[in-house]
Amino acid sequence: MKRVMWWVPLAATALLMTSVHVTAKVSPEEADRLGKDLTCVGAEKAGNKDGTIPPFTGKWLGTPPGINYKPNVGEHIVNPYPDDKPIYTITAENMAQYADHLTDGQKAMFAKYPKTYRMPVYQGRRDFRYSDAVCAAAKKNAVSAQLVDNGMGVTGMVYGAIPFPIPKNGYEALMNETLPTRAWTESNRHDTAAVNPSGGITWGRQNNLNLAPINNPANFGQPADATVQAYSLQLTLLPTREYGNASISQEPMNFATNKRLAWSYDPGTRRVRQLPEFGFDQPLGGTSGLLMIDEDRLFNGSPERYDFKLLGKREIYVPADAYKLHGGDVKYADLIKPGHANPDYMRYELRRVWVLEADLKPGYRHIYKKRMLYLDEDTWHAVMADNYDARGELWKHAEQNYYYAYDMDAWEAGNAFYYDLNSGGYVAYNLFQEAQKGPVLNKGDLRAADFTPEGLRSIGN
Repeated sequence: MKRVMWWVPLAATALLMTSVHVTAKVSPEEADRLGKDLTCVGAEKAGNKDGTIPPFTGKWLGTPPGINYKPNVGEHIVNPYPDDKPIYTITAENMAQYADHLTDGQKAMFAKYPKTYRMPVYQGRRDFRYSDAVCAAAKKNAVSAQLVDNGMGVTGMVYGAIPFPIPKNGYEALMNETLPTRAWTESNRHDTAAVNPSGGITWGRQNNLNLAPINNPANFGQPADATVQAYSLQLTLLPTREYGNASISQEPMNFATNKRLAWSYDPGTRRVRQLPEFGFDQPLGGTSGLLMIDEDRLFNGSPERYDFKLLGKREIYVPADAYKLHGGDVKYADLIKPGHANPDYMRYELRRVWVLEADLKPGYRHIYKKRMLYLDEDTWHAVMADNYDARGELWKHAEQNYYYAYDMDAWEAGNAFYYDLNSGGYVAYNLFQEAQKGPVLNKGDLRAADFTPEGLRSIGN
C-alpha cells in the first residue's frame, strides 16, 4: 500500500519568510499550549492519524527503571529497548512504497547501493522527557526570547532550554538547533574513519573536552547574559602525522557582536597562535579533509552565509533511539563497511521533523550551495542533512545518531555518518564504542580557564 506524505501546513505565511525583522514573541495564550497539546519544547504530543508515530509519553526522566547505569563516569549507554526488533525493512526493491517518507539523500543512497543499503524501521518510541527546570525555561523563553541582529543572536532568553519552542521562521528554528539543552561538561575520546570507495580506512582519533556554561543546571531559568555559549578543546592523536596538534574554540552567544574565536597549538614549534578564521567550510581536524568544521552535528556556527527558510514538518524515517549502535560491544570492523555503515546496527523510526532549508547568500562562498536540515520535533536536534554542490546537484547525505543520555536527562550526539554520493566514500565520525569509556557527561569538572591560550599551551608542557 502506498503511504501518503504528510506535510504539516504552517500556521502562517510568516513561517516561510527569510526576513527576521517581523518576528515577535508568542502570546501567553499560545505559550500556554506548552505542556498541554504540545510538549514543553513544542512538539505535538499526539501521534499521527494512522498510528505509525506514537503519542508522546515522557514517562522516563533520567535512567529508566530496571536499568543498571552509573552516570557521569563514562559508562557505555545501556539499551532500554533490548527486545525491540525491526517491524519492516526498507530496501531498494520496496523503496517506492515508502518514498513519500524519505529524503532525496536517502533515495540516492538506495540508488547508489541497491544491494547493500537498507533501513531497518522500528516501533517509534517517545518515552523520555526533559526535566521540569528545562520545561520551565522553555515556557519563559516562548514569551520573552527574540531574535536580534538579523538572526545572529537572541535576546530575552533564559538558560536551560531552546529559545523558540513555537518558532515563526527559519532563523528561530536554527537558534533552537544551535541552543538546545545539551551536556554541560563533556570529555571523550572519539575515533573517525575516513572510508574510501573501496573500503580502505584512514583513522583519526581525538581527545575532546567541551564546556557549555549555558547548560549548567544551576543556571537554568536565569537570564542568559553570557557572551560565550560554549568552549571546546581538541587534541589530535591520529593520524600520526597530526599527532599532538591541538586547538581550542570559544562559541559566542551572538555572532554579530562577537565572533567564534580559536587558537591552535603546533607541537613542532611548540607555539600557540590565534586563527584568523575558524568554521564554515574549513576541514575538521582528524577527518582527512573530508568533513567541514560547520558539519559537526550537521550544522554549527555562524548563520551569516545562508538564508534560512522553515518549510514546515514532514513525517520522515530518521535515525532515533540509537542505543544498539553505541553499545560497548560494537566492533568497528563489524560497523564500518564499504559504501556505508552496517545497517544491522542502525535504527530508524518514523518521526515528525521540521524541514529547514539553508540557501547560500549572494556574494558568499561555501562548498554547499544549499543544505536541507531535518530537525527532530521532540528534541530540536538536526538528525539528517542533504547537501548540494555549487551546481545545485545533490552531493552528500548525512545522518546524526542521538540517544537519550541518562547522565544529563537530555539527548547526546553519538555517531554521525557523512556520505559522499559522488565518490562513494564516507566519514564515520564520533565513534567511541571501542574506547575504554564512553562520553563522560555532566561531571562538572571543567572550567572556562581550561579553554584559554594559556591552557592550550600547557598541553605541550
